[in-house]
Amino acid sequence: MPNLTDYIEEYLKKLLALSTESYIEVQRRELANKFSCVPSQINYVLERRFSLERGYLVESRRGGGGCIRIYRVEPGLVKPWRDVINCLNGGEFDPDKVRQLLKRMHEERIISTREVRLLESLVRSGVFDTCGISRTQARKLQRELFSTALEELLKVGY
Repeated sequence: MPNLTDYIEEYLKKLLALSTESYIEVQRRELANKFSCVPSQINYVLERRFSLERGYLVESRRGGGGCIRIYRVEPGLVKPWRDVINCLNGGEFDPDKVRQLLKRMHEERIISTREVRLLESLVRSGVFDTCGISRTQARKLQRELFSTALEELLKVGY
């Protein structure tokens, strides 16, 4: 027997299927009202049912009604992107590992030569040497810039 989480998931998937855009945009508060639940239930559905592993990218903005954008990721791209994101989330940011992943993604024709060059520019150590920040701070900045750029690449492909 379906539960509330199933109904919310089904509703959002139908909206995605009917959308002429590459994404859907909904308000967290409106969804909560529609399904007579608390906004945290909507967050639960988004975290559990609309993850990258399941083929979705969720962009969420808190405040002002809580705008949510849900992008569908092409199934063949989920694993390579998940590998890159796991690389970014685990331990110290290692530009050499990132370059290897970028090379593999280029070889598999997931990203273009231009995209590889752009992303590689974010992981070059010399770029941050002139900023007067520590190596640790530079790595944090590189990780943040790189992961943001990856998310945008996922969105642009639609």
